[in-house]
Amino acid sequence: MGDIRVGMIGYKFMGKAHTQAYKNTNFYFNPKTPFQLKAICGRNEKNVKSAAHTYGWESYETDWQSVIDRDDIDLIDIGTPSNTHKDIAIKAANAGKHVLTEKPMALNVRDAKEMLKAVTDSGVQHMVSFTYRRVPAISLAKRIISEGRIGKVYHIRANYLQDWLADPQSPFAWRLDKNVAGSGAHGDLNAHIIDLTRYLVGEFDEVVGMSETFVKERPVEEDSTNGKNTNNNVSLRDVTVDDATLFLARLDNGALGSFEATRYATGRKNNEYIEINGSMGSIVFNFERMNELQFFSKEDEHHLQGYRNILVTEPESHEYMNAWWPPGHLIGYEHAFTHQASDLARAITQQQPVYPNFEDGLRCQQVLEAVDNSIKSRTWEKVEKTNF
Repeated sequence: MGDIRVGMIGYKFMGKAHTQAYKNTNFYFNPKTPFQLKAICGRNEKNVKSAAHTYGWESYETDWQSVIDRDDIDLIDIGTPSNTHKDIAIKAANAGKHVLTEKPMALNVRDAKEMLKAVTDSGVQHMVSFTYRRVPAISLAKRIISEGRIGKVYHIRANYLQDWLADPQSPFAWRLDKNVAGSGAHGDLNAHIIDLTRYLVGEFDEVVGMSETFVKERPVEEDSTNGKNTNNNVSLRDVTVDDATLFLARLDNGALGSFEATRYATGRKNNEYIEINGSMGSIVFNFERMNELQFFSKEDEHHLQGYRNILVTEPESHEYMNAWWPPGHLIGYEHAFTHQASDLARAITQQQPVYPNFEDGLRCQQVLEAVDNSIKSRTWEKVEKTNF
């Protein structure tokens, strides 16, 4: 086949990250079928036209259906708010386009099932952008666990901490509207550590959770049609999602887990932390030190036991690093997107499955929804298991 011709829906934060990933894949990974940046799409013509010029896209559209309808598009990349994922993905699959979507995959389990059915029935490649799986330190953690080096897993504790809403005067954003985002910190942040838990340890059995919305209203622009006037002429809008969600879990393999996602951890900018304890050892990962993995092994001689800090930058030993720099030269946030794009290109070329796919997205959605159900029922809830 020729180049993989991309149509990207959405052009802001994730659009920028995905664009760079396609370019870096072509440059550093030299795929047999390189990406071709055909069309970028957004509702604001002035802004999307500027993005197309700045990012190097061949053309732009203001209607996502127009992108799907084009004969010169092979892959639809969805980087829009969560409430649009379902319609775009299903229409793309029905048109025979491969689909990459940002997380969370959908607003709810029902929509995720419809999306999975659409891509399965059409036979297209499908992928969910859980990019942290492709951090080389996480790949090493997977290898360590798979080789049995930490033994039977007893515990996983994970948190994802940010502080961008800790100021009560921070303005309203689409991520605070349940109808658009689906949920707050839960779907945005817990989705990542749920996926990493499934990837590293196993499936979820049951969960119990709690959540809180600390600031119930946020200021918006005075001309917003959705705001409401107050005495001091400041327009406010109701926050309809969680600011923080915590939950406990039992996994199918008997391990216990604790999970926390919040946007109110003052001083934490993007602190994603995972610790896994087993009968023979432990591993610790913190995304703010993403090139490092901590590993403890009981098999070390007793007088030498302790957490070792592994710098995961060896080209011959650590996944993906062959494409980058000499040992000790660090990579960053954007590189995981490149690794994702590289794997997707290979899957499309070789017509082989790629992970995490829409089934993984659905399974994550089932955990998210079970936690939501638990918060409502104030009791433990089983995670739905769907046979595919």
